[in-house]
Amino acid sequence: MDQFRGLFDKLDQNNDGYISKGELHNEMRKHGILSADGKVQNIIDSYDQNQDGLLDYKEFLSYMMDREKKWKIHFQDLDRDKCGVIDQEDIISLFKELGVVITKTNAKRIIQMMDKDNSLTVDWSEFLHHVIINPVENIGELVSSWKHNVVFDVGESRAMPLEFSEEPGVWSRFVLSAGLADAVSRTVTAPIDRLKTQLQVHGSKAFSQGFQELRSGGVRSMWQGNAVNVLKGTPQSTLQCLIYAQAYTQDQCQDSLTVQHRFALGCVSGAVAHAVFYPLEVLKVRLNLLQPGTYKGVVSYARSIYTHESLLSFYRGFKPSILCMIPYAGVECAVHQSIMNWAKSNPTYNSESQLFFFSFVAFASGQMTSYPLAVIRTHQQAEAFWPSSHRSTGVLNGLIGIYERNGFRGFYNGMGASFVRAIPCASINYLLIRRFETMFSLES
Repeated sequence: MDQFRGLFDKLDQNNDGYISKGELHNEMRKHGILSADGKVQNIIDSYDQNQDGLLDYKEFLSYMMDREKKWKIHFQDLDRDKCGVIDQEDIISLFKELGVVITKTNAKRIIQMMDKDNSLTVDWSEFLHHVIINPVENIGELVSSWKHNVVFDVGESRAMPLEFSEEPGVWSRFVLSAGLADAVSRTVTAPIDRLKTQLQVHGSKAFSQGFQELRSGGVRSMWQGNAVNVLKGTPQSTLQCLIYAQAYTQDQCQDSLTVQHRFALGCVSGAVAHAVFYPLEVLKVRLNLLQPGTYKGVVSYARSIYTHESLLSFYRGFKPSILCMIPYAGVECAVHQSIMNWAKSNPTYNSESQLFFFSFVAFASGQMTSYPLAVIRTHQQAEAFWPSSHRSTGVLNGLIGIYERNGFRGFYNGMGASFVRAIPCASINYLLIRRFETMFSLES
């Protein structure tokens, strides 16, 4: 009973003899528990006998003893060699049974989530403390909560798992869930994305032009080019994930993969997927810049570009686009992984909102270093809308031309819109991927 009393006293932060929703919620957030609000409410609803919205020691003791009874057998099952503790090999074996390959490095990170005495093993009291704070209902939910802590978030794009399943259904569910979430996030933020493109090309004039287009084309014009963006973005991200996964799982020494190795895999997979779907990127930019009323359909406009220009027009700006990926991916990867490793080792800074903020800092760092190349890419993609005197023949000439027309500020036209778009885009991806994965898991 002493361990129960100690946990109760720890959660009762204001020492009033009760645990409030806020106190229980804060403790869950410190441990990176997903959907903490709903889980706290479920505990209160189930064990608050006098309906005062608080848990006294007797009520909380009832909850803790129920958790002890429920999870004692699971702990014994996880302790494969019956030595009284769970170690890294036990975690690896559990994941393997579920069809997921996990490295010793990430098994160690999972152990450290529960380990209180730095022994790199988890005894029964440590495990019980973990499942009391993390009120999952079964082993599957517990593993899902652990996997949340071994995910490499890639800024405004989707989350790339560090471990890949050997079971086809698990990986296909992730790809499908991520693809649907990506499509929704792109659609919701399409007006901001279109504004960013117009700012990159037209500068501050984009605002007045945008209002004119809104009056002439209506609200629907704000989503012009979104269909192509979804057709491009979702399959491209999915292909990148598949290439990354294939290269990753072929490596026989996954434990030795450093940040540099992951960065290289990300660059290769991103470059291949980018090259395959790049014509749709050009088409999206053109449609974003097209005046309302002249749009007659995606296929019709693509045919028009091919007829009046050439097939090579669909790869305008490809060189700066590929060059853009290197500083963006490299800086974001380095900043993200460094910050996340620090934050997750410090409970004060690993709430979901703080981790999301750190992800945004990494995204912003990558954007700022690569954005001038992104502006040149958009300019070259949109050359049909420019007078011949403004057209560039290369990356260096493009940089010089932008500086002569708009000064240093011209290299960052539209970056504010890109930052504004990144927040809802990342939030939607973050929330929907897990919701879709849960939904597809239940259906299967």
